[in-house]
Amino acid sequence: MASFKYTGRDESGQQISGLLEAGSHALAARELQQKNIILTSLFEESATAEKTTESIFSKSLLPPKKITLDDQVLLTRQLYALTKAGIPIIRALNGLAESSDKPRLVEVLNKISDALVSGSELASAFRQFPEIFSPIFISMVHVGENTGRLDLAFQKLTAHLELERETKKRIKSATRYPMFVLAAMAIAMGVINVVVIPSFANVFAKLGADLPLATQILMATSSFTINYWWLMLLIFGGSVFAWIKFVKTPEGELWRDTRLLSLPLFGGLFKRIALSRFARSFAMMMTSGVPILRALSIVSESVGNKHIGLAIEDMYRGVERGERLTSTASATGLFTPLVLQMMAVGEETGSIDELLSDVADFYEEEIDYELKQLADSIEPILLVFLGIMVLVLALGVFLPIWDLSGAMGGG
Repeated sequence: MASFKYTGRDESGQQISGLLEAGSHALAARELQQKNIILTSLFEESATAEKTTESIFSKSLLPPKKITLDDQVLLTRQLYALTKAGIPIIRALNGLAESSDKPRLVEVLNKISDALVSGSELASAFRQFPEIFSPIFISMVHVGENTGRLDLAFQKLTAHLELERETKKRIKSATRYPMFVLAAMAIAMGVINVVVIPSFANVFAKLGADLPLATQILMATSSFTINYWWLMLLIFGGSVFAWIKFVKTPEGELWRDTRLLSLPLFGGLFKRIALSRFARSFAMMMTSGVPILRALSIVSESVGNKHIGLAIEDMYRGVERGERLTSTASATGLFTPLVLQMMAVGEETGSIDELLSDVADFYEEEIDYELKQLADSIEPILLVFLGIMVLVLALGVFLPIWDLSGAMGGG
């Protein structure tokens, strides 16, 4: 029998703590649950000092792991299953916290549970962590809580988060090949500049021949890289730091997102992804009974593009003035005539949520097509770029050798 120290709250909400003898951690937790004690912590007393030391060490040296989108999908799926089975939400949160192996997630779930015990609403408890749970997530939880259908809210959120995850995976899959090629080319250029060209430079210097312009440029680039590599790293690191700081400002975020939409090859893809996210999220919230103005306000913060978010805010102001949703959408210039026609039909028939779901499906099909075409479009561009790089290197390295060979042959 081991001795376990526990803290928790009783049926009246009062915080209690104590010691319990049990054969295992699971048996101790089960016995306390049978006594209607809501656990906030439970650990073996003999391991307290060791765990405290480990916790201090990990917090001071190792940053806590972030809660990823996969973690959110799993959490939402588990909450849906537990609430559908009729398990009280506080018990469900405590159970998930005990079974999780991610310290950050355990901390979040425990804080949400404590907020509920102290009388807070579930949506307000989730709102403590805006860096994890989006406005759409919190709003859907709020709707489910007020309608008594939390299980339905978590079911819709699970589908929503899974679509987000699949979209990100498809983008990563489409960009993995070009990123790999560009990285390999950068490494090759570094090796050539630092190792290959200096070797040829020594040979050319001994021969004392006049070098072609391409060779002189390559040798000057190599010499600068070898002598001022620290300056190049400093400039690169400073530029990255300044860029990160800039895009974290509202002006920088808007500038970046606006430029992303005008990028060749990628701009149309980013635009369709944002519009698909808007249509899907807006339809989900309308189906759940969220008022249209509230839904527009929330979705404008969650589309993932500040430029399109501002356009949705313009739609919000238009609807607030009494204009039709289709008219405000047309004024933004973001939607195609086909999509606007579908929205108009949905507005006329009172089934705007269903038509917006169809719009999202339409955008999803276009995204799939563009992602498939993206690799085919990028590959020839990369090959041309690679060919130019090889040509420059070949001319710079081999032209002097050919000139010397011709001179020796003529002599």
